Amino acid sequence: MKERVLRLLESRPDQVYKSRELAKLLKVSKRDYQPFKKIVRQLAQEGKISRHKGARYGLPREPVEVTGVLHVKTQGYGFVLRDDGGEDVFVSQRNMGTALHRDRVKVLLWARPKGRLPEGKVQEILKRGHERIVGTMQEARTYNYVIPDELKISRDIYVSEKDRGKAQAGKKVVVEITKWSDGRRMPEGRVVDVLGYPDEKGVDILSVIHAFHLPTDFPKAVLEEVEDLPGENQSMALEHRLDLRDKLVFTIDPADAKDFDDAVSLERLPNGNRLLGVHIADVTHFVSAKSAVDREALRRGTSVYLVDRVIPMLPERLSSELCSLRPGQDRLTYSVMMELNAEGIVVDYQIRESIIQSAYRLTYHQAQEILDDSKGADRQRDGNSKPSERESITQEDKRILGETLREMADVSRILFRGWEKSGSIDFDAPEAEVILDDRGRPKRLGIRERLQSHRIIESFMLLANRTVAEHIQWLSRERGSKHPFVYRIHERPQGEKLDEFVRFVRALGYSFDIGKRATPKKFQSLLNQVKGTRYEILVEEVALRTMMKAVYATRNVGHFGLAFKQYTHFTSPIRRYPDLTVHRLLKAYSQDRATSVSLAAKLSSICEIATQREIVAQEAERESVRAKQVEFMEDHLGEEFDGIISGVVSFGIFVEIPEYLVEGLVHINELDDDYYVHDELRYCLVGQAKGKVFRLGDRVRVQVVRVMRDMRKIDFILVDEAS
Repeated sequence: MKERVLRLLESRPDQVYKSRELAKLLKVSKRDYQPFKKIVRQLAQEGKISRHKGARYGLPREPVEVTGVLHVKTQGYGFVLRDDGGEDVFVSQRNMGTALHRDRVKVLLWARPKGRLPEGKVQEILKRGHERIVGTMQEARTYNYVIPDELKISRDIYVSEKDRGKAQAGKKVVVEITKWSDGRRMPEGRVVDVLGYPDEKGVDILSVIHAFHLPTDFPKAVLEEVEDLPGENQSMALEHRLDLRDKLVFTIDPADAKDFDDAVSLERLPNGNRLLGVHIADVTHFVSAKSAVDREALRRGTSVYLVDRVIPMLPERLSSELCSLRPGQDRLTYSVMMELNAEGIVVDYQIRESIIQSAYRLTYHQAQEILDDSKGADRQRDGNSKPSERESITQEDKRILGETLREMADVSRILFRGWEKSGSIDFDAPEAEVILDDRGRPKRLGIRERLQSHRIIESFMLLANRTVAEHIQWLSRERGSKHPFVYRIHERPQGEKLDEFVRFVRALGYSFDIGKRATPKKFQSLLNQVKGTRYEILVEEVALRTMMKAVYATRNVGHFGLAFKQYTHFTSPIRRYPDLTVHRLLKAYSQDRATSVSLAAKLSSICEIATQREIVAQEAERESVRAKQVEFMEDHLGEEFDGIISGVVSFGIFVEIPEYLVEGLVHINELDDDYYVHDELRYCLVGQAKGKVFRLGDRVRVQVVRVMRDMRKIDFILVDEAS
């Protein structure tokens, strides 16, 4: 069979095939498919054929050199994620030369070790991933150096006396590498900013901002351009707009929100259907495609929500004033008006430039109080709202809003029920909440409350985004021409990761037959099987790792997790650049303008930048929360907590304290009752003598023994298994 596979591929040297396609060409029976699949993998491991992107196989076409981004592990070695989509390249620490984590590099490939990834050596650094590095200034007897905060940057940076500026030992600094030509020596650098001592207010978050190269100020040209924009009176821009100022429209947002870019409305139609309106701030009315504001917005890609501040995509005059849907003020919007039948199906819609006047600015808790039909004065859940905010909603307001909110809640339930039937996967992972005191210190950690009012807004935004994407598909069919667009896609899981997941859940004793291909319904069915069992957290976590990441793209492949055939992002143009682009495209296509062609040519680049900036924002947001969680746990040194094993690696187990969503490490050296071996396929550590197993999802009891704020790390030891 191996010879037959090789002969087939040799006859078609430029083609690549999936295992099933090869089996079909070679007339392999269904009964023999699994052994055949193993043979194909063996050929790839032996280097006789190559595994290409998308789990496809073909003749080896390995170039001598490849380029990609180096991702370093904390153990020192790394992997280059190749630009051509080929298999990752393993790079040992000694073969990295002067390359650092996230550098774009050129790698010389060596012969592939049998059954392992290709290995290589860094030949050239094409672009530094870190122009500047955050770390702690240190003094030795004869020289100064900076220890990077990022654990994956394992090299300390030498700083001469003349290049240290006013940096004192122990202070957080930002250092720029100025010279490094020999990987055997320390890189040299100069201090470009001094942030302060680690325990000073705001220094931890400043460190995150600089580590992720987040912009702190807008360029002068952007601010000048924004100041020249017309003022608050927006009722003059009524031409071609749908006037909705007589409708009951309102916003529902977090208590601490400063900008409101989406509002909702709902009314009964004479035929018994409901007319749902989702009204989004019309940012493109103020931000032209070739403006300095737009260029800066694309560079930023998204607003970043750190634990103590927001780094906005747009200047405050736009985000918090002109484009913010403030109550009682005329505001220009882009509205999706959807007529829904009793089953929640959109039977008609229109997407129009509009003008609204929001009647109320509700917090999620206020909306929930009205839904619950209670006074709300003594409600503990509204810990984030000021008393004045709660009292601002009168009994008359509650009466007016009550019926509409109850109707909205009903629509939301119908929508979610329908999507669940279609296979939409709802992981609903808990989200950490950090409450800070006046000095910026964490006074309380918890889990962000998920209310019905949150679900209302979530479902309405999902429906509006899907309707917009479906509209573009309809437009293309109607006009018989392609309409380039920005989609939010989530690709179907496949390849080795999916195969491993199937083996994993079957080892736990659960039925999971993916058949010819994975579907959202099959994943949903599995998650329902494990719900409420000891394996729920474990299976959810591994399922998330198995799935692809959602990204922006010009090709529409649907959204696997939501089980939507078409999906986009339309509802947040104040904080996401793709939404801004979608608004521009909709306006151009609604008028059948040829000017959209120039914008369409840039869409692939916009999607790539937006996806990259989203990843950076998510990592920075998580790191800012982590900084405060670690600071909070300093006050709990020596205390014991019940936890859940949230990660299993060769050097120990990560344990999460559920009440705080704080994670720490129990190092394998602390597991001294046996010799433990890491079983990657089963996500566990197995004791070789006594057979004790530590598995992802197991409950344990831990004690906090070490907190390292500089490195944002917490160490635990096991006390006893939780009851």
